[in-house]
Amino acid sequence: MNTMRIMILGGDGFCGWATALHLSSLGHEITIVDNLSRRRIDHDLGVESLTPIASLEQRVERWYMEMGERIEIVTINVARDIKALHQLISHTNPGAIIHFAQQRAAPFSMKTMRHKMYTIDNNVNATHNVLAILADLKSDTHLIHLGTMGVYGYGSTDGEILPEGYLQVVPTRGPRSDDIFGPPREIRYPTNPGSVYHMTKCLDAEMFAYYAKNDHLRITDLHQGIVWGTMTDPMLMHEELINRFDYDGDYGTVLNRFIVQGAIGYPLTVHGTGGQTRAFIHIRDSVRCIELALENPPQRGERVKIFNQMTETHRVYDLARHCADLTGADMQMVDNPRNEAAANTLNVDNHSFIDLGLKPTLLNDALINEVHDIVDRFKSRIDTTKIPCTSRWVK
Repeated sequence: MNTMRIMILGGDGFCGWATALHLSSLGHEITIVDNLSRRRIDHDLGVESLTPIASLEQRVERWYMEMGERIEIVTINVARDIKALHQLISHTNPGAIIHFAQQRAAPFSMKTMRHKMYTIDNNVNATHNVLAILADLKSDTHLIHLGTMGVYGYGSTDGEILPEGYLQVVPTRGPRSDDIFGPPREIRYPTNPGSVYHMTKCLDAEMFAYYAKNDHLRITDLHQGIVWGTMTDPMLMHEELINRFDYDGDYGTVLNRFIVQGAIGYPLTVHGTGGQTRAFIHIRDSVRCIELALENPPQRGERVKIFNQMTETHRVYDLARHCADLTGADMQMVDNPRNEAAANTLNVDNHSFIDLGLKPTLLNDALINEVHDIVDRFKSRIDTTKIPCTSRWVK
């Protein structure tokens, strides 16, 4: 693949920083656009990343010292400062924009009315600002958006395989053909958000479909599973390149949170029955998927390209049991703060990335121990009062 200029919106965050380093290591010219809102949210919640993270300026300077590759930083609020963003995109004319600039936590989006409003305002405006600018510029820039498997909802698939974005249907009326019902066609899979955060991703999908149709923008939407792990190979070069590690009840993803709890002997908190089945992906595979999406863009006039960015599914109770067995920690069943089914099944089609060459990093004891080692190294920074989820879907 030829190297290109790539703009990463939200490049200081968990997935954004990992992606910036990965693509820079491949020789791409990277610009991070970020207003450091994720760090301010930590301050508002009174929590810190388990791993001490350097300032963004220190991070990119260390990357240059280690690799000799420059990463540019531009401070813009993507959801608010459309004029500055327009000027930046017009001036740099990136080959691709990777969009992480959204509040990413479902529990945070459900804390209070204020948090719901912030999530809608930030996430929806950020996406539409980028789309409106690209349409105004008649740009050929490839927009890659990090979405979520949560747009499908978490009901049981009942043996059916969840398709990659589009569902084949057979019309019951219309022109006749050899098939009595007429030729099959595809529609976007119906959305079923489970939180305000997930709802913003569903609204994103509507905007993507419109701008791909009306303005022929080239758009890829990645429906990502729950990310676990924390380190990619470039981060191992120096402590100032380390990724953030969230363990609190708002931003800590379930498997990373279980590993933290097990490492300090804190009972593993399983919400409800633990019968919820979820899709997962390791952070190393996440950045590799983005690389593959870059290499395989849609053409102008083509519908939105949708990938299921996940590698495996697991039941929450089974994950907790496995982590408890590895660490010797107890398990504790607690009330589920979410408004969701007590249990579900989940069968997911992810053949597109596999066909493009992704070799999945599957959950195993060695990888769990790798994360455990990071936790053990920094466990003095853990504030156990921040572990429980205090956000509730129904007050």
